[in-house]
Amino acid sequence: MRTNDIISHVGKQPFRPVRIFLSDGKSYDIGHAERMTVGRSEVVIGVQSDGDDVFDRFAFCHPVHITRIEPINGRRGPHKSKKLR
Repeated sequence: MRTNDIISHVGKQPFRPVRIFLSDGKSYDIGHAERMTVGRSEVVIGVQSDGDDVFDRFAFCHPVHITRIEPINGRRGPHKSKKLR
């Protein structure tokens, strides 16, 4: 994914939590914009395990390995999608 596209997703105001999907199948939930920094050749994601404000570790990935970004609430746009059961 292009860095400009990544920045436009996480730079929206007000910020809405998103899930970042990587080409290796991993995903990261970004609950706050401060958890992620986007550079030209690297995206740094702060990973927390217990939910406090301190990161346990960092995940580093190249922007081309980000395959998609989706809102955590499941909405992709202004229309609500039906859930399949």
